[in-house]
Parts: sequence; structure tokens; C-alpha cells
Amino acid sequence: MDRKAIENLINSYHWMAKEIHRLQKVLYGSVIPMKNWGVAKYGLEAAMPKGSPGKSQAELRQMDIREDRLLRRLMYYEERVYAVELGAEKIKGEQHKVIYDCMMEGMSYRAIGLHLGISRETVRKMKDELISQLCQDCHFERLLNLKKTVV
Repeated sequence: MDRKAIENLINSYHWMAKEIHRLQKVLYGSVIPMKNWGVAKYGLEAAMPKGSPGKSQAELRQMDIREDRLLRRLMYYEERVYAVELGAEKIKGEQHKVIYDCMMEGMSYRAIGLHLGISRETVRKMKDELISQLCQDCHFERLLNLKKTVV
């Protein structure tokens, strides 16, 4: 991976982690799609015979296609979030670690600089140094390629 891809991966951590929680809730939780919410019926409509309470084969196939797509996306994000989280262990220097964590939270250079009491330019230089540490270790390439070979 090149330096820009690594930086984008770290900066994307924040929203990917949120998306993982959302997808897990959709796939494994008790989330009911809005189109399946019931509406109470009255009068003649309430007395009329109803179809099977189960889903049709077409509906089940459509659900399987959607769940498969969501599951693939979930696994893709989980791999990347896991790699970014493990990357924190590879960083040397306390300020570098703080900058890495702040980047993971989606903070801007200006916000990180204010938080640490340093300039944006210093934050940028330190960010370049920590990305160099990760590049030298080939951390992301190893983890993301390892996942591809295992699957």
C-alpha cells in the first residue's frame, strides 16, 4: 500500500467502525425493515382471508442477496478496522500514538494541533513519520494480504 492509501485507511477508521456496528445490528440484531412494519386493519379488510404469514420465495431470495452483499461489506470493513487498530501497537513515540488515535477519531490537523498544543505543520510532519513507521513494517500489506489468502 502506498502512503496515501494508508492515510486514507486511518482517516476512514471512524466511519467504518460506525458502519460495522450498523451492519452487525442489521444482520445479527432484531432490526425489522420498514416495509415489513404492520398496520392495523379494520372493517371488511380485517375479516378477509390473509395470505401466508411467511415470506414468498422471491422475497426470501431478495433478502438473501441483500444479506450476502451486506455481509461481504461487513467483512471488508472489519478487516480494515482490525488492521488500523493493530497499527496503533506499531507506532513508537507517545505524541505519534496520540496523533494516530486522533486520526482514527476523524480529527483534523488543526484539531489535533490544538489538542496537543502544536502547529498543524508539526502535526503533518509527525503524521508523515508515523505513516513511515507503518510502511517500514509493512503492517497493512501483511494483514490485508493475509486475510485474502486465508479466505
